[in-house]
Parts: sequence; structure tokens; C-alpha cells
Amino acid sequence: MRLLPVIAAAGLGLLAACDVSHPVAVVGPGNTVFKGTANATFLEGGWFQATNGKTSCQGRYRPGSQSGTVTFPVTCSNGLTGVGTATYETPRAGGGEIVMKDGSRWKFIFGRAALAV
Repeated sequence: MRLLPVIAAAGLGLLAACDVSHPVAVVGPGNTVFKGTANATFLEGGWFQATNGKTSCQGRYRPGSQSGTVTFPVTCSNGLTGVGTATYETPRAGGGEIVMKDGSRWKFIFGRAALAV
């Protein structure tokens, strides 16, 4: 009986360390497309990074809430910053919007749909 909690804790530790990677596409002003990757862990949340070849943007987020929505700060190499909100449609796909401090609104897509952008 004492072995069961040890096995459960070991399994939870493996899940926490498991990284999942998704393709990401971000569409900015003038249909500028940024492509990259989002990485997530079960308990720690994750991060994304995307580039259009000249500028790169990144953000870090906490694990999703029960609603499946995450909010995250975004910082770009050109000094632009903003806040993104994304909703998981499935555990591996979803999207949302990034609102930059300059008022521009960028589309954020992760999962297979990002490959079509």
C-alpha cells in the first residue's frame, strides 16, 4: 500500500516534466506573419516565440485555467509590448488575440491551423 503514493508521485513528476510543442503563427499589422513554436508543460505553463525574419516576439504563460484560457505578456525585439489572450479549442490547438500597447491587434494561432498561415 505504501508503494501506491510513490508511484503516483513519480507519474505526476513525469507529467510535469513532459514538454509539448506546437507550431505558432501570429499575424500582425499589414498581414505581417510571424511563425514559431509554443512549448508547454503540464504544471508549469509554457512559452512561445515567433519571428518574421526581422523581428521576434515572445511570451510566457501559466498553466491554463479550467476555462481553457490563458493570458500572457508579449515582448518583441523591436520594443513593442502587449498582452495576449488565447483559448484552447483542444489540448493541442487554439488561438486568440494579442493587443499591443500601440493599440494594434494581432491574431495568435497555435496548433495545426498555424501551419496553414
